[in-house]
Amino acid sequence: MRPTILRIAKLSKTFGGVVATDELNLDVEQGELHAIIGPNGAGKTTLIAQLSGEIFPDSGRVFFQDKDITMLPPFKRSRIGIARSFQITSLMLEMNVIDNVALATQANEGHSYKFWKSARDDVDLSQSAMHTLREVGLEGRKFEKVQNLSHGEHRQLEIAMALATQPHLLLLDEPMAGMGSEEGGKILEILKLLKKRKTILLIEHDMDVVFALADRITVLVYGRAIASGSPESIKADERVREAYLGTDGDLTC
Repeated sequence: MRPTILRIAKLSKTFGGVVATDELNLDVEQGELHAIIGPNGAGKTTLIAQLSGEIFPDSGRVFFQDKDITMLPPFKRSRIGIARSFQITSLMLEMNVIDNVALATQANEGHSYKFWKSARDDVDLSQSAMHTLREVGLEGRKFEKVQNLSHGEHRQLEIAMALATQPHLLLLDEPMAGMGSEEGGKILEILKLLKKRKTILLIEHDMDVVFALADRITVLVYGRAIASGSPESIKADERVREAYLGTDGDLTC
């Protein structure tokens, strides 16, 4: 059995009368790709925001590598090895690709932003950024302005910026959102390679992607986990069919 890298204990968060996370318990094991699925409004993105430190819970605890990080701000979580990609990309569009990645590295290391100095003039940053860009297939676009990239390339770059912080845990919020089949295929191949060496918590609506990648799947409904287990056990779980899929019995999305 692999060690637990992330443990969530009775995590709760409400917004007015809306319960987004309801005494949620969840463990993520070292080296696994753990997918979170559920209908719209299930609390998936709110959960990721609490894990990355952008939202603090009302109650409950979050433990990372056996340390309580419940009230730790995002920049400190980044420095201990947690990186997040967003459902909606957040990139510096006027800058080029390699400088976006280099700035992510600078921020994680606590350096001041050197907007006046191109990353290509800093040998260490440039080499590190190029290595990361190769991992996501963007090395040939290194000097292209981000605003000229396609939607799929934006997603690739966002993953590269997360990887530039050298995380132990990747939090990926719908990396396939808005993708066509060709662009989606590229992201899928990137994730297949990343799961061999990174622990990943993945939120994704595309069930084909989830079942192609996940070691374990947790199903959220109204902020609670109604099922957690292997892809095969989730496919066969009647609670999942009823709560998440309706009555048609088809585990697709």
